[in-house]
Amino acid sequence: MQADDLEPELLSKLIEWRHDIHQHPEMAFNEHRTAALVADVLEKAGFAVTRGVATTGVVATRDFGPGPSIGLRADMDALPISESTDRPYASEHSGVMHACGHDGHTVMLLGAALSLAERRDLSGTLHCVFQPAEENEAGAKAMIEADVLQRFPMDSIYALHNMPGLPVGRALIQSGAVLASFDRFDIQIEGEGGHGAFPEQTQDTILAAAQLITQLYSVVPRITSATDPTVLSVGHCVANGAYNVIPGQVSLAGSLRTFDASVRIAVREQIEKICKGIELTFGVRVQFDFLDGYPAVINDEACTELMAAALHKALGVQAVGTEFTPLMGSEDFAFFLEKRPGCFFLLGNGEASAGIHTPEYDFNDSAIAHGVSAFVNIAEICLARHAAETS
Repeated sequence: MQADDLEPELLSKLIEWRHDIHQHPEMAFNEHRTAALVADVLEKAGFAVTRGVATTGVVATRDFGPGPSIGLRADMDALPISESTDRPYASEHSGVMHACGHDGHTVMLLGAALSLAERRDLSGTLHCVFQPAEENEAGAKAMIEADVLQRFPMDSIYALHNMPGLPVGRALIQSGAVLASFDRFDIQIEGEGGHGAFPEQTQDTILAAAQLITQLYSVVPRITSATDPTVLSVGHCVANGAYNVIPGQVSLAGSLRTFDASVRIAVREQIEKICKGIELTFGVRVQFDFLDGYPAVINDEACTELMAAALHKALGVQAVGTEFTPLMGSEDFAFFLEKRPGCFFLLGNGEASAGIHTPEYDFNDSAIAHGVSAFVNIAEICLARHAAETS
């Protein structure tokens, strides 16, 4: 299937649904309206639909007979960002918008499901997974903990993300690392504050924090190889002091991104050592909390080959890039890839697109048919191939 093969009437409906979802964005685990739309449409199309998976997730299943089982996944949640586009379908919910294109991902999977619903040449089981809470809340992990992989067995699973800056009709895919892990940390420094004129009577939390931040930025270049991409950033520093007040507490928060699971452990251990050293040096109390976030997105080699073939059919061989520098962004689809082989690819959203997670962003409707065709093709490859082998 190619984009031009999508029925114009269905494409028009998908765009209408996309605009409706965009106009009514819902954040993590509150995607009730979006989930209901998805479930209602697919029930009418004959899918066996399970609602309320991990609160608001939806799994729609089509049984084509004996054979393998595959999963196709889309995310549904929006972000806490105020939209600044002039679209007629701009968000009606103050401070919430689809700034990452999950509205587009949702309708692309809807379109693929509807295109496959009446097929008679497939053999196996298709699970369409509409996931809540991808943005920072690990909805994929919540679905796994709700036994989605046991209730809906999948031999492999596939997903996509739109990519601003990449032309519509283009895609990027590769085996191995695609997106980095994402972990967070919080550090509280406490001491005896006091008057700025008499620092010798205090435990200077500001000085301790300054030294701690400096030492944190020495961690990555000294315990990781220069050829292994790893980023540690402190993005939050709050101290309630004043011109003449040394505060009793300073709060720090930051993040760690890498592609190597062992680096996540090594950096965490090194930060713990630094915190203990700061305590001894400055006589302050340091509380360090490391919050395990998303693993790195690591594509399975065999599944990547199949997905690349699906993209070649959808877009043409020349439109599919198969080698690129892994991105430092993160995606909770990684939790599915830890449990099942699969593949995550990037689909062009247009060269002039605003960046994701910005108030100016909007998903490009011109990309919908390309996403639908990619999903349809991977289902055909996995399920029609089995049908041919057993016929």
